[in-house]
Amino acid sequence: MQQERRRVFLDANAFVAAARSPSGGSSLSLEVCHARMFQGVTTQRVLLEAQRNIASKFGDEELLRFYRQLAALDPEIVEPVAEAEIERYSHLVQKKDAHVLAAAVRSGVQFLLTLDRRHFMTQSVEQASLPLSILTPGDFLKRIVT
Repeated sequence: MQQERRRVFLDANAFVAAARSPSGGSSLSLEVCHARMFQGVTTQRVLLEAQRNIASKFGDEELLRFYRQLAALDPEIVEPVAEAEIERYSHLVQKKDAHVLAAAVRSGVQFLLTLDRRHFMTQSVEQASLPLSILTPGDFLKRIVT
């Protein structure tokens, strides 16, 4: 019997960082998922945000890298979260980020990877007893190696 892969929700900034730096922690995290050790999970809204940020801040090379990484990752794209679900988490993180946390929790992932330490790695989020670990891509890599 094949073991079920653990699931990792990817925030837009992880995709942006991976597109910008092919040798960084975000890129390596995508490769770990691509190697089928973990199932990447995200939403269409997150992917559109990543695409928009890459297109506006960087060049065609980074945008092409994003598309290639996305195709290789073949993430599970979960359904959009309802406004009521988003509201449930807006007291923990900024309203603009609550959709990420809501989708990650609802999708039942073990990990949420984000580079947004200021909004996601706070005392209030830590004390919320969420059913997932929120990590930077670098911290995620350290955790799975040790």
